[in-house]
Amino acid sequence: MASAAGNLSVGAVKVDITPTDLTHLNPIGGRTFDAVHDPIHLRVLLLSDGVTETAILSADLIEAGDMTPVRRRIEAELGIPFDHVVITATHSHNAPRIGRVSPGALAHEGGPESMAYSETVYDHMLAALKQARANARPARFGLGTGSADVNVNRDEYVDGRWVLGHNPEGPSDKTVWVLRFESLTGDPIAVLINYAVHSTVTLWTNEISADLAGAATRYVERELGGDTVALWTLGPVGDQAPRISLGQATDDPERDRAFAYAAMDAQGLIVGAEVVRVAGRVDRLTSQVRLGACERVLSCPVKKGVDVMESMRQADVDSVDVRLGLLMLNEVALAGVSGEVVTDVYRRLRAASPLAHTVLVSIANDRVGYLPDDAAYDRRTFEVNGSPVQRGCAERGIVDGLVAMIGEQLRGAGA
Repeated sequence: MASAAGNLSVGAVKVDITPTDLTHLNPIGGRTFDAVHDPIHLRVLLLSDGVTETAILSADLIEAGDMTPVRRRIEAELGIPFDHVVITATHSHNAPRIGRVSPGALAHEGGPESMAYSETVYDHMLAALKQARANARPARFGLGTGSADVNVNRDEYVDGRWVLGHNPEGPSDKTVWVLRFESLTGDPIAVLINYAVHSTVTLWTNEISADLAGAATRYVERELGGDTVALWTLGPVGDQAPRISLGQATDDPERDRAFAYAAMDAQGLIVGAEVVRVAGRVDRLTSQVRLGACERVLSCPVKKGVDVMESMRQADVDSVDVRLGLLMLNEVALAGVSGEVVTDVYRRLRAASPLAHTVLVSIANDRVGYLPDDAAYDRRTFEVNGSPVQRGCAERGIVDGLVAMIGEQLRGAGA
């Protein structure tokens, strides 16, 4: 439960997690990446109010599967409670995955090389958290919002069926959330970014890349300067594609790479520049913070995937667990869900939440698959085909569960 308000301290660390051996680390098709275009990183944000400690870890990976083992290890070795730790992936499709696929989930399962790489990343997580704790200093934080028109709804109706495409008339949340953390003398420490877009701009180049999210975070860190750490988190990303991407590879790999990386940098610049603009205008910062955290597990009846990629795996079980996690910073709610939530589910959550600042974090502590709204099941969209959850469980369970958790935290804080 939330503690009494105290003085905020913040530690932030960025660690290179680019694999040295690329063998069988491309989870789409179980292939091997050809090369590394740009390095991938783990970014860690450790927060304390003097009593309660919470941690957010964001990695440039396609998926973070079941993070229970490493979160238990963090709790055992560092004393940060299991439900106070959020581990998420930026969802770059040109990066490895970590963790095992949870029973019933629809995900790109890795082989033994993937699990060995996962253990290496887990070690980096522990070391980075220890370093963040050692580097923590008195701080203040504030929140701002902007907008970026880089994402577009990808559910397009063509020739009598729904396909992955370009639907500018479909639901799309353009909000760029920015949490700014700085020292008491105004030096930037970290920014937490939240935006809803797939990092699939460079997909099919078969080179490791942090993709759009990486281009944006690199720009932010460079522009804010110092040792700023920019953590990327995903909003309601399930039905959101980048406006410009490579698409399928052609017979001209050099042309493909040139186009893909130009598109990546351009769109990353748009989001990154908006983050920098918003961060510069955050003027109501406070060093007095009350932290809180909790987690619930929503068990949903399983639905089998339909027309999914061959590399997707789903165990034959009756139910799948969807994790709902909540981190509270005063009256800012970071609401985590262990799947790719679509826009309309988030719209319902924002409308129902008692807090104006309710930020959704998709792929938090697991990725079970797509989590569409109930109405989408009538349309048989790509997200419905790729969802492991039967209609009637995810939308209601996510909204009602997170709203109840926020209410419990507010009551515990005496609000």
